Amino acid sequence: MASGPTIEDRFAQYGPAYRYLVAFTGMLGVISMVLSITIVNVAVPSVMGAYGIGQDLAQWMATAFIATMTISQLLNTWLVEAFGQRLTFLIIIVVFFIGTAIAATSPTYDFIILGRVLQGFSAGVSQPLVMVILFQVFPENRRGLAMGLYGMAIMLAPGIGPFIGGLAIDTFSWRYIFYIPLPLCAAAFVLGAILMPGPIKWRRLPPFDWAGIIVLSIALINLLSAMADGQRFGWTSDLIFTRVVAAVCAISIFVALQLRAKSPLLDMTLFTNPAFTSAVLVATVFGFGNMASSYAIPVFVQTVGGYSATAAGLVLIPAGLVLMALFPISGQVSDQVPAHYPIAIGLLFFALGAALMTTMDTNTSFWTVAIFTMIGRFGMGLIMPPLVSSAMRTLEPDQLNRGSGALNFMRQLGGSIGINAVVLLISQRTQFHSDALTTTQTPANPASREFLDAVKHLLDESGVPTAIHQPGALHYLGNVIEAQAATFGFQDGFLFISIVFVCALIPVWILKRAGRGIDV
Repeated sequence: MASGPTIEDRFAQYGPAYRYLVAFTGMLGVISMVLSITIVNVAVPSVMGAYGIGQDLAQWMATAFIATMTISQLLNTWLVEAFGQRLTFLIIIVVFFIGTAIAATSPTYDFIILGRVLQGFSAGVSQPLVMVILFQVFPENRRGLAMGLYGMAIMLAPGIGPFIGGLAIDTFSWRYIFYIPLPLCAAAFVLGAILMPGPIKWRRLPPFDWAGIIVLSIALINLLSAMADGQRFGWTSDLIFTRVVAAVCAISIFVALQLRAKSPLLDMTLFTNPAFTSAVLVATVFGFGNMASSYAIPVFVQTVGGYSATAAGLVLIPAGLVLMALFPISGQVSDQVPAHYPIAIGLLFFALGAALMTTMDTNTSFWTVAIFTMIGRFGMGLIMPPLVSSAMRTLEPDQLNRGSGALNFMRQLGGSIGINAVVLLISQRTQFHSDALTTTQTPANPASREFLDAVKHLLDESGVPTAIHQPGALHYLGNVIEAQAATFGFQDGFLFISIVFVCALIPVWILKRAGRGIDV
């Protein structure tokens, strides 16, 4: 049994304006949920202090969200088949509300992670769901514009998230960052109940690949936890080795299950399409660099630059405005030119922005950081609309749900790995530089002696007792070394991101060759 208006019924009711009404509704829902990806990044130092944890545990606020969001991308097809688009949209908003309440009132750090998992589930389902709806309601010659609107939603929200979160932290406390998306969610729920297409389905649930989702979860949890805990427990420890082996085995089993499943989570036949596969590879690298940089920039300006939470978020606002202006334009351009041109140019701009960030240190001005970020986000705005549009154009109508889920899954998988990889690299390189700088601080080093003498002189002029001069100067020298090591560590992290984006030009070249005759 099914009830509720179809897309055709909605157009008959609202006319051509319906496509913009449903686009606004879908974008409102996606923005409210995707906003939570980065809104917590500026809270990392506060949460570390509140619960007495290190960055290796604090980054799980982002990783748990993105990992769950990655997995839940693949649930969209089953949920739509089971409940229809409208009810699925309403369900995920309710789940997001529950997750937000748990995270905001969490008595322990574990409850924050639980809340972030529920939030990530909703955010993951919402993206392919809304992508397909937009693809269905816009005509073929305007789908690039539709994907531009979609891209604006999923990229603008993470761009402004740190600023809004920082404002909430400095005005109230870090717990208030979880409440910010709720008004948007409430509005999306009301509009979704009115405008989202049906029918709402009431029938026996379709088959679901439970084995696949369990094995995939085991693979991701072990992979990400191994990357996060390797520094703490040692890369050669039995625990990390076991997690890596478990992840590899689970990934192998997952692929085997998907090849034989009647209702697979990830339709492996999609990857027999060279153009789609190339687009997926670019999307994976894009997700890697996007999430890695979105996490690293706010943490860098707070820990190295000494910015407040609000200032750390504010530095990303100009880049968010660039994205907001560029996405619709980029979407329209993707309807007129082959997709590989704007994608390649965008990757180069993103690589340039990350490369420029390798010059940042404690003395870098606010606007310098903002401009470097704007350059990278300009490239991002050129990549996303043509990438999504070109990938979806290569699919048959009955493949859209599965294709959008696969594309978003791989993009978010890249993001999950990106955050962990960059945090790991920064931690290791910071320790490396700290050890290297410390070994040079000897009595025979004239620069060290001069520095210590200058600090002692300042302490003496300030009336500090003589007995404290030497330990005070040494303590300050240690702080300077730590700050310098952190600066070098982040610079290495940004260099790594830049190299990754340059390497992404390889699948773009494949996309160009594979897309000949397919209009991508």
